[in-house]
Amino acid sequence: MPVLATLARVHVDDLDAALPTFVELTGEEPRVRFTYRDLELAVVGGYLLLAGTEEALAPYRDTHATTIVDSLDDVLRMTGRLGGEILEGPQEVPTGRNLTVRHPGGATVEYVEFSASLRPQAG
Repeated sequence: MPVLATLARVHVDDLDAALPTFVELTGEEPRVRFTYRDLELAVVGGYLLLAGTEEALAPYRDTHATTIVDSLDDVLRMTGRLGGEILEGPQEVPTGRNLTVRHPGGATVEYVEFSASLRPQAG
């Protein structure tokens, strides 16, 4: 289950207002921008920006990181083997499938397996 990337989660009030700072910091334009439930999200460099009201962001504040993996099924097997707790998912999301896990020791991580259209192409 190779980890392809880990994104720092940043909660913001206004995605359009926040994006120029993160574009400047990373030198990259947003790779992905989408809505999910009552949130607007964007991936810029190593950041996942989550924008919404305090109420909309509240359920996501306790998740420490978003990790992009090659196989969500491998994460499920590891979680069962090591005694983690599945908090949400697996489920379909705009970027593919995700799963949120509380691991032994207390770390809460969202795992995402990107859909084929978002995976880097060999070339």
